[in-house]
Amino acid sequence: MRIAANQLQFEIIDEGLAHQPAVLFICGMGMQLIGWPKEFINGISSRGYRAIRYDNRDIGLSAPMDHLGIPNFLLGFLKYKIGMQASPPYSLQDMAIDGLKILETLGVQKAHLIGVSMGGMIAQRMAITAPDKIFSLTSLMSSSSAEHLPGPQPDVLSALIVKPAAPGSEEAKLNALKFMNSLRSPGFPYPPGYLEQLVEDNMNRSSRPQGAMRHMLAVIADTQRAQLLGQIKCPTLILHGKQDPLLPFACAQDTASRITHSKLVAIEGMGHNLPPALVPHLLAPLLEFLDQFPKQ
Repeated sequence: MRIAANQLQFEIIDEGLAHQPAVLFICGMGMQLIGWPKEFINGISSRGYRAIRYDNRDIGLSAPMDHLGIPNFLLGFLKYKIGMQASPPYSLQDMAIDGLKILETLGVQKAHLIGVSMGGMIAQRMAITAPDKIFSLTSLMSSSSAEHLPGPQPDVLSALIVKPAAPGSEEAKLNALKFMNSLRSPGFPYPPGYLEQLVEDNMNRSSRPQGAMRHMLAVIADTQRAQLLGQIKCPTLILHGKQDPLLPFACAQDTASRITHSKLVAIEGMGHNLPPALVPHLLAPLLEFLDQFPKQ
């Protein structure tokens, strides 16, 4: 379903009934809404929640932003490394307003937020910006983005900083597969062929490597969010893998230290992805957390 929000078009999947408590699933960098495992979505919707997923701006079937030009990620990354402010085409705050406007368009007065990776950062900004609109925040394999935190492992970084390939090309597919393989969860391997099929499904649906690069610039430019996390007042659950190769576990620890009403759950063997075998280990603490809120 396509909706208009924040003067842009967004592709969403809205599963559930209007009277059920809404859960907004916020995708990570370059991630399409089909990247959420169906077992994860079903585990939450079957508990009586309205599950709302959407493609972020500039990715999937939502509004393209190619008029903003080809992103110079290497320049932005170098500026970040030497302490200069990067200048992204749009910010994570812009994307947080997207999420809030989507809820408004759908008639949702208040929602639970589940954000993965960059989506967790967007969710943090949503909770800061509109606390009266948020029941709870779940920050999944995300970060405070504080300056002192460790960065990605070398193989993840090399997969991140490749030049954007032509959309839909074999090179774009191989780049995506290399990056997703680098995010592995050592304790929860993908079934044979699963990751290859996921990449194929994503490419067949949409291929926007330049959009993913613009997402990345928005992430590295969001350097002030850590100082704002103390403003988050809603109950917060932080789920993070002990073996995360992109955003090391210290990122979750720092986030938890900055959000007063937060609980950190560490998952042994989890990296920075969502393989099917990992889903039950996420759902158990997440459903316990969500079920403490009244359903009315």
